Amino acid sequence: MMIKRMIVMLVLVAIVFAGLYGFQVFKASMTSKVMASFADPAQTVAAEKAVLTDWQNSVHAIGTLRAVKGADLALETGGLVNDIKFSSGDNVAAGQILLQLRSDDDQAKLESLEATANLDAVTLKRDQEQFKFKAVSQATLDSDDATLKTAIANVAQQKAILVQKTLRAPFAGRLGIRQVDLGQYLSAGTTIVTLQALNPIFVDFYLPQQVLRQIHLDQTARISVDTYPGMPFVGTIVAVNSKIDSSSRNVQVRVLLQNDDLKLVPGMYATVDIDVGAPERLVTLPQTAIARNSYGDTVFLLDKTDDGAAFKARQVFVTTGASRGDQIAVLSGVKDSESVVVAGQIKLHNGSLVRVDNSALPLSDKAPIVSD
Repeated sequence: MMIKRMIVMLVLVAIVFAGLYGFQVFKASMTSKVMASFADPAQTVAAEKAVLTDWQNSVHAIGTLRAVKGADLALETGGLVNDIKFSSGDNVAAGQILLQLRSDDDQAKLESLEATANLDAVTLKRDQEQFKFKAVSQATLDSDDATLKTAIANVAQQKAILVQKTLRAPFAGRLGIRQVDLGQYLSAGTTIVTLQALNPIFVDFYLPQQVLRQIHLDQTARISVDTYPGMPFVGTIVAVNSKIDSSSRNVQVRVLLQNDDLKLVPGMYATVDIDVGAPERLVTLPQTAIARNSYGDTVFLLDKTDDGAAFKARQVFVTTGASRGDQIAVLSGVKDSESVVVAGQIKLHNGSLVRVDNSALPLSDKAPIVSD
């Protein structure tokens, strides 16, 4: 009986030792796997070679389109709308009749005044004939002449009143939306419709005083509006304000551009680009390559390892210049043809081993187009 118990205890001890041994084997296996992962710390990044490109410095601004000629049309006198001779959105010629107020009373008064003037003219002519025979005095002739002149002036005044009852287009352009209806009573000065001359058209914008010396008349400007992505418009600077705004230290600039197809309308906002200075040859990188920190801008360069089988990251400080689209100019720190990490650098440090995978490169377009 004692022998059986000893055998059972020996079996249980053997099982316990076998379990401990298995655990130690598993632990060693996992440790070796973890160590193996640390032995191969290569990080996957995207990289490109730095290239020298022609870089044209430019100034950028946001402007507003405005018509060369634009007005809210109204009449100087009040009255009932008798006739409307336009539709909203019409293109009209200079002098074209747009609207007429009821003018029956004014027309009748004009005819009465004209009849009085005619009678005064006849009276003056008759008295002039009688004056030859000393039948009337000089005072009578003077009175007749003054009466005729007064009558003629009254006729001219009434004609002017009638003219004020008619609205004509002061210049050629496109009408806006009609604001009045037939039979409506209009007070003097009530806006009837907006008229805008759309070709050519102005772009007004502001630039900081620091670039004033780089701006001059007849300088070319490129205009773009998000309504027509990818469609550039070219104009020229026609005016620079004679003073600088003392509150913002900005100066107002005006560009004139042709609008033959009438795509541009007043009130649109536009992006303005003006080339300044001569083109330069600068190293260009995607903006994603630059790591911005409080102590400076850096990039990671890639160097071959000693065996030439892999790459090693090297962090360097850079001096950056202007940007355009997805690109940025690098003034110092990177040379032409050096390999630069453009994505994935957040997980790198000096000496990191890297694998290059350019299957998903970041955008690097100097003039990206934003689509709807």
